[in-house]
Amino acid sequence: MKDTYIIGEIGQNHNGSVDIAKLITELAAKPVKEGLFDLDLKPMDAVKLTKRDLNEELSASQMASLYDTPNSFGKTYGEHRAFLELSDEEHFEVYKHAKSFGLDFVETLCSPGCRSLLKLFSPDFLKVASRDLTNIPLLEMMAETKIPMILSTGMASTKELDEGLEVITKHHSNISILHCVSEYPTHPDHLNLNTINYLLKHYGQYTIGFSDHTIGISAPVVAVGMGAKIIEKHITIDRRIKGTDQAGSLGPEGVIRMVRDIRIAERWMGKEEMFIEPGVEKARFKLERSIASNKDLAPGHVITENDIHLLSPGDGVKWVDRNTLIGTTVTNAVPKNEIIYTKNVSNA
Repeated sequence: MKDTYIIGEIGQNHNGSVDIAKLITELAAKPVKEGLFDLDLKPMDAVKLTKRDLNEELSASQMASLYDTPNSFGKTYGEHRAFLELSDEEHFEVYKHAKSFGLDFVETLCSPGCRSLLKLFSPDFLKVASRDLTNIPLLEMMAETKIPMILSTGMASTKELDEGLEVITKHHSNISILHCVSEYPTHPDHLNLNTINYLLKHYGQYTIGFSDHTIGISAPVVAVGMGAKIIEKHITIDRRIKGTDQAGSLGPEGVIRMVRDIRIAERWMGKEEMFIEPGVEKARFKLERSIASNKDLAPGHVITENDIHLLSPGDGVKWVDRNTLIGTTVTNAVPKNEIIYTKNVSNA
């Protein structure tokens, strides 16, 4: 990937409303600008929804358990989950809305029964949530579609990741792996971004990225600097509204700032070599030092090392080349504290 692929995760921040899901989609597509250098920057690349089949989600006792919290949308956890679930047709509606804004669409499928959604449309990527990396029947179903897959590793060991990859690669190898910590929000001491280096080293045949659950925008930018090619982050239209994930998501201003900083960080990286940028030449001329006189030098004077020191600008002879001046004869007078140019001296 030439650019970082940034996914705005809607998740359940739509609060059961297609209209809110569409508003969050529009937020992801919002143009981003960098003011000082007047740069138009690429917005997010995709949005992501999650599809559950409640018949394959939780045990009967869990579904019937009371769910009395400020963020509850039902008396029981089952009622809460049902309220937050969009239908296949509603997912398709959000998919079409994303496409109208030029965004890709990523779909997290949480059980084999969710395959019904794929009768309506084909997402650009299928996402495997951290909890489902060991859900072999789900991995098998998703891999059979041949749709590119993204895996989150937030609850997985390397053994479980390898087992999941073994299932998927029987069908295709268009796979991305995201470093993730399934802690909401993630404590700074637990993030361990060096896992990205581990994944790049041991799973470099796949695209490596980062699914972030920290507060703020710094971790994704650092991850990009470490080589992550995909960034996934929860987004919402208002962090203050009801919902479990709202407060830990990025609001409109946060989305713009994160995308801006990631796109700028991409430009920072440059190429792996050492060179002088053309834009630095002017500063180099002004600030670098050249050999200058430390006293008035009259015509006929033979220059010694006691006659010279260093001053700006940097368009004269450098100290390392001082022997090209020492021992020469001044032909044109050089006042004190002026650059000694070769045109003002002679070897005769």
